[in-house]
Amino acid sequence: MKLTLILGCVVVSTLAAASGHTFDSTLDEDWKNWKSKHGKQYTEDEENSRRMIWEDNMRFIEQHNLEYSMGKHTFTVGMNQFGDMTNKEFNEIMNGFRPVDADNANEVDEFDDDINDEESNEDENNDKLTIDWRKKGFVTPVKNQGHCGSCWAFSATGAIEGQWFERHKQLISLSEQNLVDCSGQYGAHGCFGGWMSQAFEYVINNHGINSAADYPYLASDQACKFMPNKTAATIRHYAFVIGREKYLAKAVERIGPVSVAVDANQRDFQLYHSGIYRSEKCSRHLPNHAMLVVGFGGKNRQKYWLVKNSWGTDWGDEGYIKIAKDAQDMCGIARFAVYPIV
Repeated sequence: MKLTLILGCVVVSTLAAASGHTFDSTLDEDWKNWKSKHGKQYTEDEENSRRMIWEDNMRFIEQHNLEYSMGKHTFTVGMNQFGDMTNKEFNEIMNGFRPVDADNANEVDEFDDDINDEESNEDENNDKLTIDWRKKGFVTPVKNQGHCGSCWAFSATGAIEGQWFERHKQLISLSEQNLVDCSGQYGAHGCFGGWMSQAFEYVINNHGINSAADYPYLASDQACKFMPNKTAATIRHYAFVIGREKYLAKAVERIGPVSVAVDANQRDFQLYHSGIYRSEKCSRHLPNHAMLVVGFGGKNRQKYWLVKNSWGTDWGDEGYIKIAKDAQDMCGIARFAVYPIV
């Protein structure tokens, strides 16, 4: 209901402007094809407001990519399923990372002494080292959270899926809906946000999580329907990583995919298409979107984190983004890193 109200308010607030707006007729066919591709259907009034937002995003894309061609950016943007959303409503609906106690992210857990060892002399930032856990079978296909702020649940399942594969050599797609519906007592708010540690607490105390096949994703808050006789995976603990990139690199190298949170506030993140994301506007202090680091590497002397998102394959590079690595903790990617222990 709340999501509907948010969308409705945006439509009403732009309706007056849209009614007197002359659209770019050269974009008529592009608009029609975009609506068809993404299954968009509107009322007549809503179509006007959405078309206005979409055209504004098209102009933004054109300008950004022109600047990219001039060497001003390290990544491109492109039209995707979020093209008819303002950046404000996009952030309200899609980005649901809600840390309850940020101080916890700096605690060293008993299980992560080696990864968080301040005395380590290893070269954690070896420029030649490339890690991609997808190639080793740790990562399920890109999923889609829909219009639901459940990114935290997708980040959590992705991390558990990787560790379960490491221990049992079975890659099982786990149920985000199970976490959305059932993690409330641990502080999560379903489609209105949560933190990966809350999901891990639920799985530990609940003695497991169902598979996505047994407990399908609906992109909305439902009553808890966990099936204890169909547990697909369990974890026994979880550990935070000290909030610095060298420790995140060590964790990804030694452990596998790691849950993280980033600042995804900017319009160029909403419309990211390819390349290494580096933005002066991206804050390391205000992460609002949970994701999954599945590796890291470098290209043309630029290092990057390889990050799996939960916005479907139409977003980004087939659902992934490369975020600048060792760039003063770009977008706060190292600040809330956490992983489960099977």
